[in-house]
Amino acid sequence: MPQRVRVPLRVIVGAYADATVSVYVKIAALDRRDTGCEAGVAYLSGLLGLARSTVERALTQLMRPDPADDVVEVTSQRRTRQGGTGQTAVRRIRATNHRREHGAWVPSRAAESLAPRQLRAYAALAYATATDTPVTLSELARVLRHRSGKQAGQPLATRSVRRILRDLEELGWISVERRAGYRGRHVYTVHDEPTAPVLTADTDEGSGADLEDGSLASKEHHPTDSPDEPPAGGSIRRRRTTGSSAPEDLVPLPASFHRRPAAPQLTFAPRIWKQIQHVLEPVSALTGGLSPWVASALALQIVRQLEEGQDADRIRARLEFRFASTDTIRDPARWLLGPALARHGCGLVACESGRIWHTGARCDVCAELRAPGGTRPPWHPLARRPAQLGAAGAWHECEACRAPSRGPLTDGVCRSCRPPDVAVLERRWAT
Repeated sequence: MPQRVRVPLRVIVGAYADATVSVYVKIAALDRRDTGCEAGVAYLSGLLGLARSTVERALTQLMRPDPADDVVEVTSQRRTRQGGTGQTAVRRIRATNHRREHGAWVPSRAAESLAPRQLRAYAALAYATATDTPVTLSELARVLRHRSGKQAGQPLATRSVRRILRDLEELGWISVERRAGYRGRHVYTVHDEPTAPVLTADTDEGSGADLEDGSLASKEHHPTDSPDEPPAGGSIRRRRTTGSSAPEDLVPLPASFHRRPAAPQLTFAPRIWKQIQHVLEPVSALTGGLSPWVASALALQIVRQLEEGQDADRIRARLEFRFASTDTIRDPARWLLGPALARHGCGLVACESGRIWHTGARCDVCAELRAPGGTRPPWHPLARRPAQLGAAGAWHECEACRAPSRGPLTDGVCRSCRPPDVAVLERRWAT
């Protein structure tokens, strides 16, 4: 059973910023321990994927009395000594009476996986489903109203709400039965866990913020990853440190990836970085001299494929096979970003070059698309544009996106799928 926290309804529908709801959920989850929430601002920033300044503003909102009812949601006890050393502050949420104050139960994992506005929509739907209240897009738009700018306080456009709900449904956090409710309203079902795995980040720094509003302490307690699990045997599990970085810290791309060490580097959570290393191990001979831009683009492309549902072993096997079957690689950067990593097949994520990856069975969709004279689905480009087949009936298609072409394609891919000219990008990087 995933860990859930109760978010007061006044936080969901109040004047707080969207990011404040995410910060509240994470602090409430970490406050489950007897010692309270001892996570620093940078640690919360890494968990939620927010800027440290955004987390600082959210904490400021939660620790100040609400202008509407003078309620303070979070209290903070500073533990920094006069010289700037010490430990991070202890934060605790306001005790609420569940029988007198309305609220919604929200999984703590949702705060790390969803964008702040998506989390607010999820919490509003969780409250509506728990109270059996049918809602419309217009009612949700008044909850997800603009929080800043000239339209502050105004409801969102219904098309924006529809897009947020569609994203939540695609991520597997909600299910929608359209026009199945009261007077043609949609019926929503919220899930405590998503149907697809979600990648999250982690970090380990002190509570000082980039706005210079946090404490100067850099030492903090770290049993904050899972408040539901007490330390085994009464001991406190601490992260092992080696040198200047810990295994649980955000891991930068290695220096061997960069010809210019001063160039900016991407950072990844440890488990994501281990998957990237596992994928690139068969082609390690080609990654030593890559430029910073190419190394970053390569890592991001692998992460995108992992987020789509492809596992690391599958991408590794693809690279290993294509590296072994390629005679000459003149430009490693173009080859890695283009033919090496591109997934061949149809729109099914499980399809790998016409075969279902987990079973090895033939993909029926690919077989139907490749069959001469076969019935093609309406979304296929050839079904919409039969004129591009040519006079003799011969046609070419992109190996990456299967877009049709009148003539042969360079490297087998169309212009939109072809990787950019690395030399040109390196010149832009240098300027």
